[in-house]
Parts: sequence; C-alpha cells; structure tokens
Amino acid sequence: MPSGSPITEVARLLGGEIEVRAVPIPHDCTDGFLCAYWRRPEAFFDPDVRAGISSFALLPTEVVEEGLARLRADLESGAFWTQNVGLQESVAFDLGYRVLVA
Repeated sequence: MPSGSPITEVARLLGGEIEVRAVPIPHDCTDGFLCAYWRRPEAFFDPDVRAGISSFALLPTEVVEEGLARLRADLESGAFWTQNVGLQESVAFDLGYRVLVA
C-alpha cells in the first residue's frame, strides 16, 4: 500500500496490519447500488432503480437524461455489448469494491 493512501490510514487507525480483499459483484446482485447493474444496464431506465442510487441524485436531471438517451441508443444498436464483450457471460465482476480485514 502506498504511504499516505486512505487504506494505509485506515490500517493505522485499526492498529496496524490489514488484509485487503476484493469483493466481486455477482451479475444478479439485488442490493441496488450503482454497480449492482453491471450486466443489466437496462435497469437504469427504471426511475425506482435510479431513486435508490445516490450517484443519480447528485447529477442534474439533464445530465441523467442525456446519459440515459446515449445508453438506450447503445443498447438498441448493440454497441453497448460490442464495447463490453464478455460481460454477458461473466458471473461476477471486480468493480473495485474492497473489504478491509483487521
């Protein structure tokens, strides 16, 4: 771990050594956070799904609408899956979530 990194600071606060474990997100994750839908991007069109994701609440409405329009176009054209080859077959994906074990 780089000195001065947030993980180093957490380790210090926890008393020293920690283990950092990756938390792959399963394709059918039901928790509803942003990355839970990595293999189901069409879920973002549901206002109820977006209402439970703070990232959407922090963005101006016009930015969200523009992004949804681009996503819809990419899904309809097949560009989304062409650009993300392999996602449809993956059962879990490492999206950067980590658990620290002290």
